[in-house]
Amino acid sequence: MKKFFNTTGPCLPNKHYMLPAQDRCQGVMDLIEKEQHFVIHAARQTGKTTLLLDLVQQLNASGDYYALYCSLEALQEIHEAKEGIPGIIQRLKFGIEFSESLTNFPFAENVDYSNYASLLTQSLARFCHLLDKPLVILFDEVDCLSNQTLISFLRQLRDGYVNRNSIPFIHATALVGMRNIRDFKAKVREDQETLGSASPFNIAAEALTIRNFTQPEVFALYAQHAEATGQVFPSEIVERIFEQTQGQPWLVNAIARQIVEKILENDVSGHITLDHVEEAIQALIQRRDTHIDSLLERLKEARVQKIVEPLILGENRAYSVLDDDYRYVLDLGLLTEKNNKLIPGNPVYAEVILRILSHPAQIQMDDEEFPPEVPAYVVDGKLDMKQLLTDFQTFWRENSEIWAEKYRYQEAAPHLILQAFLQRVLNSGGSITREMASGTRRLDLCVHFQNHRYPIELKLRYSEKTYAEGQQQLLSYLDKLGCEEGWLLVFDRRTKIAWKEKIFWKKETVRGKIVHVVGC
Repeated sequence: MKKFFNTTGPCLPNKHYMLPAQDRCQGVMDLIEKEQHFVIHAARQTGKTTLLLDLVQQLNASGDYYALYCSLEALQEIHEAKEGIPGIIQRLKFGIEFSESLTNFPFAENVDYSNYASLLTQSLARFCHLLDKPLVILFDEVDCLSNQTLISFLRQLRDGYVNRNSIPFIHATALVGMRNIRDFKAKVREDQETLGSASPFNIAAEALTIRNFTQPEVFALYAQHAEATGQVFPSEIVERIFEQTQGQPWLVNAIARQIVEKILENDVSGHITLDHVEEAIQALIQRRDTHIDSLLERLKEARVQKIVEPLILGENRAYSVLDDDYRYVLDLGLLTEKNNKLIPGNPVYAEVILRILSHPAQIQMDDEEFPPEVPAYVVDGKLDMKQLLTDFQTFWRENSEIWAEKYRYQEAAPHLILQAFLQRVLNSGGSITREMASGTRRLDLCVHFQNHRYPIELKLRYSEKTYAEGQQQLLSYLDKLGCEEGWLLVFDRRTKIAWKEKIFWKKETVRGKIVHVVGC
């Protein structure tokens, strides 16, 4: 069977191009040898299940352990322990039935399912008593459990663990999911209500994560395709894909698959170009595959909005490492920390965040057929930015109050509506790149059209200093891009100021560069 780039489910060595998942999660075997309960948490589709299946095979092959994989995803909608714990028993029973090494050992036979408060502990203790080797269980999708099911599950594991000197029990346990165990607390605790001193959340000795691919690892993954087909991903292509994905495993595989299977239609004689990379990225964003859609659903959560919205505005907000909402967003992989600044997890995610949050406005603009698309703003092969942004000023003045109220992210509404406006214009040609980072108090955009670049900087007016500060930031952005002209848009959200004072256009030459200050 020909191998391919996998974007659904765990990777299998005989079917998919893949790299050893254990290389990206160091310390697992050491924790197992030390008989520990531990957590593995990482963002969606980073290789967690692939890692667990590989560990099961490795541990069973070693002859030193019995290893069992058990997914709890099917229990997501079960909240009460009286249903949830028997459900977990059934999931374990199912896994044991199809495990070559464990299938001959009876599990949870003739048990009293009504006694759910100790059902899991007793069933596992009796099962381990039958075994001639230590048992390791790798629980996947643990964060699908909630409320009393989650509490009872953790408490019974903890009960068995602390009493291992008197009863047989699991040798080591991995609790695996998208979130760290500390985030499980948010699903069962309200107003910091305590669960008592013997908290079930104290079960884990350590929390590991699975890192993204490094650039050399992306080279190595793509080299497998080259070896199998002769079709090479040139170094500049790999570098561009790594730059845009920061090694996020699903994105790395999805972009390669889109190029090979969709764009080049499996023609392995075709040369892969940078244009193919950009086309693939745009296709993934517009198609909104499950991976992208799952991130977008998270953007609707209040705890995610609390962290993401200030980032769009460039606000400098300090977060404690103990802030559950902050850690939650980092655990999702949506955002990351770099040089003490909060930034999107990768440029593709940044595009997704801003494109999708501004999408409702763009749909309405498309329905109203305003603003017009690119041809209406082209003069001698260049964008007429004066006309384009003047039209936006008019649009903003007439619609801002109505449109801003439609946005969940109301503070960031000006930034999102401008981007919807620009995206509507550029749908028939051109593109936008976006840069955002906490602490900058701005959002940098660059419009690309027919080999020309048009840098735009967005700011909210805080005081008169905003204009001078924004001008210096725009000049720095122009230097970075090597451009001679740029546009600074400043949104004045003061309600008691007349529109004739908010709407203006100033053109200045500063340090040899042309700066347009556009009031909105």
